[in-house]
Amino acid sequence: MRTFAYGQETQTEVHRRALASGLTTHMPQSESRHRGSPSDAASLLEAVLAENRCPQSPRMQEVLASLVRHLHAFAQETRLNYEELEQGLQFLNAIGQATGPEKNEAILLADVLGVSTLVQLQDAQRILEQGGTEPALIGPFWRAHQPVLPQGADIFTPDTPGTRLEVRLKVVSLNGSPVVGARVEVWQASPVGLYENQDESQADMNLRGRFASDAQGGVRFRTVRPAGYPIPVDGPVGRLLEWQHRHPMRPAHIHFLAIAPGFRVLATQIFDDIDPHIDNDVVFGAVGSLVQQFKPHPERAGELFLEVTLMLEPGETRIPHPPLS
Repeated sequence: MRTFAYGQETQTEVHRRALASGLTTHMPQSESRHRGSPSDAASLLEAVLAENRCPQSPRMQEVLASLVRHLHAFAQETRLNYEELEQGLQFLNAIGQATGPEKNEAILLADVLGVSTLVQLQDAQRILEQGGTEPALIGPFWRAHQPVLPQGADIFTPDTPGTRLEVRLKVVSLNGSPVVGARVEVWQASPVGLYENQDESQADMNLRGRFASDAQGGVRFRTVRPAGYPIPVDGPVGRLLEWQHRHPMRPAHIHFLAIAPGFRVLATQIFDDIDPHIDNDVVFGAVGSLVQQFKPHPERAGELFLEVTLMLEPGETRIPHPPLS
């Protein structure tokens, strides 16, 4: 018998453990004989939902039940045939196979289908009603272990081209009081439209940094004006965009992630309002207050200046997992 790794167990071991515990025979044999197999779409859906028991997590049970109902409705609405189902499953398999330490294809798929932005918009409605900063996608390019830098540091290497840009952040609570010692992570694409993990010509961790807010909640650093860029199209998401006849471009932006005890984690982006793709972002993320003007620097000719306020919402601090190592 072939065996497959499943966590720390093989498929055979998992099957044997299930048999020993009775997990595969939870319904008495006599009862299963009389219930009969589902005879139509309605009875099939009822049978699948009846098996959805997640006592350890009522929320998981709720989400899975809704997922099942929508999947069944989708298959009926589109009159899905088995060949199309196989093609769809092959596409999902390809998403997993294309995901690794350097690229997260699953996040990319959620982004180009608008699901990521939809979830953020749902959060944004609550946050904006309280006066907080509008959130945005973390995206697939945030890396773990970004370099810890002092106030005022350059996040670019000296050989990085582009117009210099000073960014001044202020991290505050909803009542405007400074949040001291907040962890603020920043990352962006270069002026040629590539993150450093995509570009062998850039130094490792170029245009990335991690800062701590000072006694006034402030963070200062220098960077370069970012450029718009295409999302990775060398995987299944790229093929999806081709099928849809869509461009792959994102408008120029800088990512910000603010983490502080007692506050909900804030992920947001600030977009350059002059970018040609500002109104047709491939992941639908350039919305509302996130689009801002990069102004001329008040003291240094030829450089730019950007002021950003990150207003944090009180709540549980749940730190997301970086998509990239």
